[in-house]
Amino acid sequence: MDSIKLFKKVTDSISIIFLYILLLALIMGMVKTLLDIRLIIFESLESGFNHMVTSVLTVFIVIDLFKAFVDYQENDRIRLTDITDATIFIVLREIAVGLYSQEFGYEFILSLAALLFVLSIMRVLAIKYSPAKSRVSGADTTIQSEGQTAKQGASAVLDKCKAVSESN
Repeated sequence: MDSIKLFKKVTDSISIIFLYILLLALIMGMVKTLLDIRLIIFESLESGFNHMVTSVLTVFIVIDLFKAFVDYQENDRIRLTDITDATIFIVLREIAVGLYSQEFGYEFILSLAALLFVLSIMRVLAIKYSPAKSRVSGADTTIQSEGQTAKQGASAVLDKCKAVSESN
């Protein structure tokens, strides 16, 4: 068996396992969120709302990670915007948890806000200078055609290595 095919099969298997784990985490997160509704009804509104916000933001994080793994499985690449979105959700979750529980000082929240600002700039730049788009006479045109998937990153390098080894 070719080492490139083995690498591809192993990475595909690992990403499929992660997809099932994330799907299970998403289902369990939704169940926990639904159970947190009972806390709002039977316990204090403040405590129940704190749990509800934390659960919903955690579910959004899992959804975004799930989207990143599905995109990797389909296109053999990881988009910077997907990872940046997940990280932004994590920072937002930590800010919300810290504000509701009043555990963090203003210095920590300001540092998280600065991190959020940097991540937002990074996301905007990742969209503006996306490798899937090029500037041709001021208009954005996509490089990939409709029926083909653009191969980037490690997959493209592996394909080039395979082509070189087959020609020898």
